[in-house]
Amino acid sequence: MFAACDRACAEYACGRESSFSLKPTNLTFERAAAVPTSALAALHGLRDAGKVQPGQRVLINGASGGVGTFAVQIAKILGADVTGVCSTRNVEMVRSLGADHVIEYTREDFARSGKSYDLILDNVANRSFSECRRALTPSGIHIPNSGRAGMGYVVKALVRSAFLRQQGRPFLSIPTREDMVLLRGFVESGKVKPVIDRTYGLSETPEALGYVGEGHVRGKVVIRVLE
Repeated sequence: MFAACDRACAEYACGRESSFSLKPTNLTFERAAAVPTSALAALHGLRDAGKVQPGQRVLINGASGGVGTFAVQIAKILGADVTGVCSTRNVEMVRSLGADHVIEYTREDFARSGKSYDLILDNVANRSFSECRRALTPSGIHIPNSGRAGMGYVVKALVRSAFLRQQGRPFLSIPTREDMVLLRGFVESGKVKPVIDRTYGLSETPEALGYVGEGHVRGKVVIRVLE
């Protein structure tokens, strides 16, 4: 099965039927487990909140992370010209996912580069809304998608965007069976592939969470339930 669920680690879990779909035939269970939550967040941020159109310029800040790796691929499916922001060690990986341009953040600050984007999906929140505005087109959209942002960051973005053509547009990713089926099609056609950094056993969950907490994961970390 292919399931969208909250962050939890257990041998057994209950979920609504609407939260499940058939597993992509070309993925192992471990690789399939890495897809739903993050890929859905990327899809809902880009397609629903951002309403990305073909030819638009999209910047993914944090392009090498769990949501970011899927966002690069889904933005390309939507027809966007995609720029990914990541560290030096992840440049080639992000480019291999289909990014048209890659910014290595220790060498270039996207908020001060002079380039403008129709949409910024911000998975890092290391720049304020005011700073990100400098990298947006006059009617561009900034979508914060990071726990680091906090409610204060979100509220400020919303308030300021009320007086500007540029918008700060947070979103809520709610899984649906239809979108799970859509993602399965993307995966089976080869348009989307999960990037897995490390796999841990269920008994190693504390170590897995500790590694994720360091903030340098490439793609996803998977916890294997069956040893």
